[in-house]
Amino acid sequence: MLTKRLSARLAAGTALVAVALSTGCSVTTENSGSDVSVGAGSIKKDPALTGQTIAVGSKDFTESILLGHLTMIALKAAGATVTDRTNIKGAVNSRNALLSGDVDVSWEYTGTGWITYLNHTDPIPDSAKQYEAVAKEDKEKHKVVWARMAPANNSYAIAVREDKAKEWNLKTVSDLATFVKTNPAQATLCLESEFAGRNDGWPGLTKAYGMSVPAANIKTVDTGVVYTETQKGTSCNFGEVFTTDGRISNLKLVTLEDDKKFFPIYNPALTVNGATAAKYPSLATLLDPITAKLDDATLRQLNEQVDVKGQPAAQVAADWMKKQGFIA
Repeated sequence: MLTKRLSARLAAGTALVAVALSTGCSVTTENSGSDVSVGAGSIKKDPALTGQTIAVGSKDFTESILLGHLTMIALKAAGATVTDRTNIKGAVNSRNALLSGDVDVSWEYTGTGWITYLNHTDPIPDSAKQYEAVAKEDKEKHKVVWARMAPANNSYAIAVREDKAKEWNLKTVSDLATFVKTNPAQATLCLESEFAGRNDGWPGLTKAYGMSVPAANIKTVDTGVVYTETQKGTSCNFGEVFTTDGRISNLKLVTLEDDKKFFPIYNPALTVNGATAAKYPSLATLLDPITAKLDDATLRQLNEQVDVKGQPAAQVAADWMKKQGFIA
């Protein structure tokens, strides 16, 4: 993916909301999921949606845009007319577009909903319970309906090269904590500057796992550089990554299991504007078969095709939908 968690987790300035909405919230330059030709597949025409216009939004990073395209294609297959409002800049802008009704549906992450939008400090360290809590409270407070959550969890992780993980026998962050004590010179890390200072980032992680890494061993760099430098292994052997990023597999990195469940859980789910959900109840279940297939490996592969191989997100989404039999 491109830049990810800044827009997904942090409240961006609300001053941009009016600009985003006035421009239709879309700056996509490639063919849209709304333009994809769909044939009959496992997604059937829905009489309640046929001929209705549904506006689909997304945030401005690859995975969110991909999910937006999957949604537009599914809606077209169900008979709806789709308005493409993907690629909205900033989490707050995207959220406000959904709340205002400028966008009818968009994908959100459970951790983002709980922490950023509902203002909770502590995440719930259980995927199902976190989903249930955020879905219940968001519906009660904002009338937002959360559809089924995907099994994927796009959270933070610590990555290392595959060969070094095997050589050093590293599978979990607890293994890394032990490694730091026995091999301090090799315990070098590349981190984003934000992650390096956040309580749900490096400071909290080291406290939770009892790690004490020399300051000289830590380099703060841009998001993309974390991946390339971790793969090179010259300035850092470990790096902070996002678990569904396509560069992980492409660069032959592996992520260490967060065995103490320190990081918040970020399961993606389709969210529906309250008025829209009341008008079209089937929207909340239309994508369930698609959502069920979106695990970490699948999202990594889809993200990789866009970010590494340079394929248009709309085409990647359509090809996958056809392969899965959702459309023909």
